[in-house]
Amino acid sequence: MQLIAAVDKNWAIGRKGQMLVTIPADQKLFRQETIGKVVVMGRKTLAALPGGRPLDSRTNIVLTRDPSLSVKGATAVHSVEEALEKLSVYRDEDIFIIGGQSIYEQFLPYCGVAHITFIDYEYHADTYMVNLDKEGWRVTDVSDEQTYFDLCYEFRRYVRTDK
Repeated sequence: MQLIAAVDKNWAIGRKGQMLVTIPADQKLFRQETIGKVVVMGRKTLAALPGGRPLDSRTNIVLTRDPSLSVKGATAVHSVEEALEKLSVYRDEDIFIIGGQSIYEQFLPYCGVAHITFIDYEYHADTYMVNLDKEGWRVTDVSDEQTYFDLCYEFRRYVRTDK
C-alpha cells in the first residue's frame, strides 16, 4: 500500500478538520497518483472533501465507527480488518491511504511507499502524522524546491526500510 499526504515542518496535516493549505501542484500530484486507484480515508477526511462526497474516478473506502454510515459512491468499513479484506482484491500499488491522522496511524504498518508534499513552514495545527524521517523510512526521491506564493515545498518519496 501507499500513503499520500501533505505535511508541514512538524509533520502536521490539519487543523479543525481541514488541510493546512491548498497548493495547486500538490492537488495535481494527488490526482495523478490516485486517479483510477483505491483511496482509503476516514469519515472526517470524507467530510472535508469538496461537497463531502467521494472522489471521482477512484474506488473510495471509508473507515468509520458509525454502523449506519452509508455513502453513495463509497464503501463503508468498520474496522481495519474489514478494510484489509475489501482491499485484498487490489494490488498494493493501487491502494492509497489518504488520511486523516487515525487512518494514517492504523494503516502505516501496511504501507511500503509514502508520497509526501513537505511544506517548509510551521502551521498552527491539531492533527499530525508520524515523522517518517525518524520511523524506519528513507527518502528515495526529492523534487526540486517548488514555490507557491511565499511557500516553499518539495515532493518526497519515502520507502519503508524496516520490513
